Amino acid sequence: MIKHVYVARQPILDKDANIFAYEILYRDSSKSTKVENNRYASAAVVSSILNKFGTQQLLGNKRAFVKVDEKFLLNDIIYSIPKDFFVFSIFSNVAMTPKVIERIQELHKNGYLLAIDNVKLNAKLFEKYNTVLDNFLYCKVFIEDTLKEFIDRLHLKNIKVIGVKIEDSKTQERAIALGCDAFEGYYFAQPKIIENAQSNPTRMAVLRLYNMLMEDRNINEIADEFEHNPEITVQLLQFINSAAFSFRQKISSIHHVIVLVGRIELAKWLMLMIYSKSVASSFEISPLMLMVKNRTELMERILQEIYPDANSSMLGEAYLVGVLSLIDTLFSMPLEKILNNINISDEVRDALLEDKGLFGDIYKVVRSMEQMDINTIVTFEMKYKLAPNKIRNITMTSIEEVAKLENPIEDEE
Repeated sequence: MIKHVYVARQPILDKDANIFAYEILYRDSSKSTKVENNRYASAAVVSSILNKFGTQQLLGNKRAFVKVDEKFLLNDIIYSIPKDFFVFSIFSNVAMTPKVIERIQELHKNGYLLAIDNVKLNAKLFEKYNTVLDNFLYCKVFIEDTLKEFIDRLHLKNIKVIGVKIEDSKTQERAIALGCDAFEGYYFAQPKIIENAQSNPTRMAVLRLYNMLMEDRNINEIADEFEHNPEITVQLLQFINSAAFSFRQKISSIHHVIVLVGRIELAKWLMLMIYSKSVASSFEISPLMLMVKNRTELMERILQEIYPDANSSMLGEAYLVGVLSLIDTLFSMPLEKILNNINISDEVRDALLEDKGLFGDIYKVVRSMEQMDINTIVTFEMKYKLAPNKIRNITMTSIEEVAKLENPIEDEE
């Protein structure tokens, strides 16, 4: 009996650093202190999860890649999964038996999109898939030791190549040089620390404004600081008036924002907005912003699960850990140095720098959820006595909230 199913959603980025698809990751395990075998969930469970994901609200105009083994591939339940939202990524260890070949051709004929999952490109691969290669639209490849000529061969078949395990900019540069069309991994979230890096003045102004809001400074003083930074004011108003929020009336001034939502909410939005692709121009959501939004949602929701009566101050600190967790990537500076310029508590600082305390525990498990580190997740659940599937439910709810920011539904006139 499956007690736990863990779910995660990893972005796949195109050459312009825009999200063009997601990979849905899922594992199941028995609840124990050590999970020896992260088995893939049964077809019925996967079908249930994917039908939950297969909505316009969650994916917008993007597709999601889902890993498929032989049992799942040959199970007729696969046809219950909406083909408009998913790409079936077939494990590389699936043998090309007559039954498998027939199913691949059948799925392709019926309009399903298929991918070869996580392979090393070599001559043997082309031999294996020789009779069915025309049925695939994508091939996900490990780029280590990959020759460009093999990627070129896939391109001749109109197959798009996705580099996987792209965890730093150096690996991504190699993937680009080889001709990869897209990239899966968290390379975009890795900080590039530059000695004596010059701080972006607009982002530093956001930090100043955040400090003023949290120090409960006079509203006119705060408004004056915004007036000295018109690009931040314009972008903040664009952000707040966007379809991602549901205000009935158009918000036209900083005074209006503070009165309507309060200082703490404004400070939280400012810190999220700092992850926009260009904080000094028009508001544009970035993959980094979505990752931070997911972390803040998880931090707050897990805290509430542990302490249902957590007050606004505790929730604010949990949010702050999430929103500051990738700020070194923005500033290209050591995190500790950046934190010295921000008005934060010792608990937030300790969580970010050393995984200390309750916030540190939650922050650590949030990162583990991104990497599908099941052992760490299960250990956390046992420590805080969380009920089965609570983490999965929190993850799904957080993804829904992130999707509201990523794929806002415009109000009908």
